[in-house]
Amino acid sequence: MAGPPHLRPEDRADFEDALSQALSTTDIRTALLADPTSAAATRLRAQALRAVDEITAAADDEYREYLAAHATVEHGRQSRPTDPGALLPALAALTPPIAATAAAVLLVLGHSLRLADAQGPMGGSLVTAGWVFALIAAASTLAGLTALLCTALRARPGHGDRTGASARNLHHARARWQRALLERGVLPYLRRQLAATRFD
Repeated sequence: MAGPPHLRPEDRADFEDALSQALSTTDIRTALLADPTSAAATRLRAQALRAVDEITAAADDEYREYLAAHATVEHGRQSRPTDPGALLPALAALTPPIAATAAAVLLVLGHSLRLADAQGPMGGSLVTAGWVFALIAAASTLAGLTALLCTALRARPGHGDRTGASARNLHHARARWQRALLERGVLPYLRRQLAATRFD
């Protein structure tokens, strides 16, 4: 059977928070006041930090549940497919006005050349290019409306419930581990150390 998991570096802050809470409880604070040198609290904290594996083993089950919940959330983030529609809003915002402006300019120039009876195919080419840009503007506007519709559908109630449930489960699992760490790990350890200590 595998032993208790070692405390991850990112969870060290939670351990130190639990240690600070335990040192501030009434019975432990009162016992520490009996030390005439006022160094007992510092020594006791240092002892607890050296015994981190021993202390955290008391909340082994809760810590495993917390790690499993964390892994579930991370897996969900990593396996989430890239949404190609995420770029559509940006394209929808930029493409239509640019294409529409280009279409207007080309159409005006092309018709102006035609009215001026300019020689050569330049006027017709500009008009053709103008209509192409007009079609691009229309198509990009339609794509933008489609992207907005997709965004609205994704934001409807119930969408993403699994992600939200995983995050809530992670939060609760962490809170259960912190409570078990304090009540079954840190406090009993500190009380044992104080019971074996004599202050002269």
